[in-house]
Amino acid sequence: MPLEILLVLVIGGVVGITVMLHLSGRSRVRELTPQTARSEWLRHAPDDVIIDITIAHDKRSALIRTETGNGLLWSFGADTVARHLLDFDWIDHPEGFEIVFHDFGTPKALIRLDDFERPHWQNLMDPA
Repeated sequence: MPLEILLVLVIGGVVGITVMLHLSGRSRVRELTPQTARSEWLRHAPDDVIIDITIAHDKRSALIRTETGNGLLWSFGADTVARHLLDFDWIDHPEGFEIVFHDFGTPKALIRLDDFERPHWQNLMDPA
């Protein structure tokens, strides 16, 4: 098969799959509710006992209080990422907080918070 035809087939296939995923809703960012945040956190950390869940107004991140300490759950495309807040830095950002984990395998997270939410989240995230 000529390379030009193979190239067209591969590019057409990738574009077709991308369009199908987008039209079926699988490219939407996951929105969190207290129930979905609880189930997603327990999917990532099944042994934790959840005390409280605080959802951001944009519904893309949640601060989870557990018996072992606080954790952060955020949307990463159609999936979620969950990390305990053990070794991290938070940096003020115009849209909220940027959380930088001291872990090679964990991406940094931008938590979008409005001016009303910032003090509350800052208070909850400060180590006791």
